[in-house]
Amino acid sequence: MGQEELMSKIAELERAIAILPEGNITKKKIKGKEYFYLRVTQNGKRSEKYISFEEVPELTSQIEKRKDLEQELKNLKTLIVPEKEPAAEESQLAFKTTARVGKWLKSQISITRKYKKRECIKELRDYIFGMPQDKVFIIYGLRRTGKTTLIRQILTELSEIEFKKAAFIQVKAKDTLADVDADLRLLEENGYKYVFIDEVTLMEDFVEGAAIFSDIYASSGMKLVLSGTDSLGFAFSKEEQLYDRCILLHTTFIPYREFEEVLGIQGIDEYIRYGGTMSLGGVNYNTDAPFANSKNAEEYIDTAIAKNIQHSLKMYEYGGHFRGLLDLYERGELTNVINRVVESINHSFTRRVVERTFESHDISVTAKNLLKDRENPINIKEHMDIDAVTLGIMQMLDILNKEEQSIDISDAHMAQIKEYLTLLDLVTEIDLEYLPDVDKHDKTTVVTQPGMRYAQAETVVENMLLDAKFQELSAQERQRILERLLGEIRGRMMEEIVQLETKIAKPDKKVFKLQFAVGEFDMVVYDQKALTCEVYEVKYSKEQVPEQYRHIKNEEKSAMTIHRYGEITGRYVVYRGDSTELDGIQYLNVEEYLKSL
Repeated sequence: MGQEELMSKIAELERAIAILPEGNITKKKIKGKEYFYLRVTQNGKRSEKYISFEEVPELTSQIEKRKDLEQELKNLKTLIVPEKEPAAEESQLAFKTTARVGKWLKSQISITRKYKKRECIKELRDYIFGMPQDKVFIIYGLRRTGKTTLIRQILTELSEIEFKKAAFIQVKAKDTLADVDADLRLLEENGYKYVFIDEVTLMEDFVEGAAIFSDIYASSGMKLVLSGTDSLGFAFSKEEQLYDRCILLHTTFIPYREFEEVLGIQGIDEYIRYGGTMSLGGVNYNTDAPFANSKNAEEYIDTAIAKNIQHSLKMYEYGGHFRGLLDLYERGELTNVINRVVESINHSFTRRVVERTFESHDISVTAKNLLKDRENPINIKEHMDIDAVTLGIMQMLDILNKEEQSIDISDAHMAQIKEYLTLLDLVTEIDLEYLPDVDKHDKTTVVTQPGMRYAQAETVVENMLLDAKFQELSAQERQRILERLLGEIRGRMMEEIVQLETKIAKPDKKVFKLQFAVGEFDMVVYDQKALTCEVYEVKYSKEQVPEQYRHIKNEEKSAMTIHRYGEITGRYVVYRGDSTELDGIQYLNVEEYLKSL
């Protein structure tokens, strides 16, 4: 391992260690009852903090992981070849936090030179290389969405002169705002102009004292970039201490075009399976796929989402952000409830797709197609008890009875958690409008990380096929049903992806799904100023069939749409085949369409 690669690995380990708890768990018996405490020794002083019984297993696992990583770090540091002549200004700076400048910093960022860059780096460039302003720049988002990589990449763009004035601070849980403030003063006194602080929200007093970053340092000409996974902590800061004094860059949403361009992986199916993070092993980027299976997806939900919300509420409980979730938090159920809400959103989507197959206790499109198969027809209805299958689906979706819950999850709990998921950019809503009933409106919830949704949906469908009645079918028949159901799930997800990315790319237009008494337009893009609209069908197919566009060419539906939304200026089918034209309908390849947005 070369020295640059070694230094990069050391930096990665230090970052991983920083976000893990330190200390040891102790147990005390008081009046015959056992109580658990997290004991931490810092600067010769020992402190203890009460922890609930439910927290013990996970906390123990995290402490053990920290110790393993610390040993690995210790071993790697023995391989460092000492610099013969360290720069005097670097060696003389006595930092209170883990800060890097000069050659150490150069080694840390070297590996990112080979990575392709996300589009949002343009906003960071504008801040770093633009005119001085009294604002800090905040990069925030869920884990594995490229925050630290963005910082390292912008550091590689600094000139040699600028780089000598750059510093990187890795905050650890033990650090305080006073420690960071002391290091910033030291850096300012030594002429440093570009300072990047990672995982800044780990400090317990961050929100309360965040104004020092803008009011003292940014206002004095320092370019200050803060980053971290605690998205809510930054959102709270923006509303309080950093109000009107920060520029926010959220990294959570990764559109298809970046998935292909940055990771070097092509195809809508790959995006459906793995899209949502920058961690999928690809031509141009990192390794490991958090959405490779349901277990990985659930771990990501737990560590990147539920723990994010819980950390924010724990840190800022006196800021009024708990509201209706305080009871869940005090009983140690908040993380589990958040997990269940995320899973419920994904499972509700899966159930809708599956129930279409068994709609009204009959066989719908999927089963009918299987039955019509000329070579190998399958009559599913003869092989299964639909009521039993439906009950099995409900059980697989982890829908618990109220009496099984130690605390009710009220609509208020659900609403607030969903509000936080929206702040995290994890979910968004697509409008559903109706004709001729113009007063009727609805919404569908879309998850912006498709790999998470698909991993959980795939597991539900696979488990469903383990039902005893399905086992009467042959292995080949069960496989065909599985592939057909997963194909319908991918088709519905492709529709959501097209709707979501179109909505984000066209904020000046109204993007929605339009439902008629019979049939629907999968997407309408409505220009409220010009009083015109475009209508779309989204099909998970590579073939061109008149059946695909029958609704958007239907005269009655077109007349109602024109009356409500103005002239129809385009009729399109977005599908997986080549872009072409058929019968006056524009067929658009889905990957080409998404990359054009």
